[in-house]
Amino acid sequence: MRIYLVGYSYSGKTTMGRELARLLGYRFFDTDKGIEIKYHTTINMFFSRYGEPAFRIIEQQMLHSTADLDDVVIATGGGAACHGDNMQFILDHGIAIYLQMSLEQILQRIARARKGRPSLKGMDDEQRRQFISRQLSDRIGYYQRAHISFPAMDAEPQALLEAYQNYLASSPRAD
Repeated sequence: MRIYLVGYSYSGKTTMGRELARLLGYRFFDTDKGIEIKYHTTINMFFSRYGEPAFRIIEQQMLHSTADLDDVVIATGGGAACHGDNMQFILDHGIAIYLQMSLEQILQRIARARKGRPSLKGMDDEQRRQFISRQLSDRIGYYQRAHISFPAMDAEPQALLEAYQNYLASSPRAD
């Protein structure tokens, strides 16, 4: 079984993904970390050097490589589900869980974050708010296609596990 976590940056995909994997006895895989290891660079550096279109190509390749994994929780990048055939791929190859966060919740997490995202570099608070608001508006339709939508702010991994188990109990899938 493959469980894909989708949602905006700072929604907790990596943190919740690690914990969900631990609770299930699954492995954890972060597509952004996979890219950083494979290309020996950070996501920020890759963006700066090659730009977003090149990043989206390798991101899709990394995502598609997860089809060979079993018993794994996969944290995807914030925009991964919203490009190419990625969301359909996720839906076809596992269970998609959308970690929902409001604009205000995302902004709170960004304010506390140690490292920033390349797309937010050089923005003041109002520019950041407008940019994220537009992106959320553009991306929400992709995220909402997930099998499960889970309110992620201040949520415990156990609650995410229960949402996943409830989904399986009501809509069993053969994978």
